[in-house]
Amino acid sequence: MPQTPYVIDEMISAKSIAARIEVLAREIATEFHGTDQLVVIGLLRGSFVFIADLVRELDLPVEVDFLEASSYGNAMESSREVRILKDIRGQIEGRDVLVVEDIVDTGHTLSQVIQFLSTRHPARLRTIALLDKPARREVDIVADWTGFEIPDEFVVGYGIDFAQRNRNLPYIGKVSFTDNAG
Repeated sequence: MPQTPYVIDEMISAKSIAARIEVLAREIATEFHGTDQLVVIGLLRGSFVFIADLVRELDLPVEVDFLEASSYGNAMESSREVRILKDIRGQIEGRDVLVVEDIVDTGHTLSQVIQFLSTRHPARLRTIALLDKPARREVDIVADWTGFEIPDEFVVGYGIDFAQRNRNLPYIGKVSFTDNAG
């Protein structure tokens, strides 16, 4: 549980997120038109709200699976050491796959997840991130689709947490730490 007091200011509204997901879903449906079943793999835990809203907007037959990778734990900074905590259950060889990430920050997690899943020989492997924070990039990677590019701010909400808190906010909020010493 966070020890330091903080406030959250809305950065991206729930309405803006919903509108952007509609556009992204149309683009993804065009890219994967004709697929017999798109395997949508959400990276837990931060992407669960995004993936739920995204798949409801996709006009395609979809299968949903999850992979849990961790490079943060309860910290605010990436450890750059990505661990796969939960593997997908289904087979992806020869299938179309869309990996859903909450935020691309340093790029280590998405890069290593793509490498990991590529060894299973999907027909097509594409990526989507709700948020992109290019100012923090350490690995040369860009998601195929991005909801919003954001500045180098610590954010929560819409599935994204700070020490397992604030995932339930319907918007993306910027965290500001307060000093209550005086």
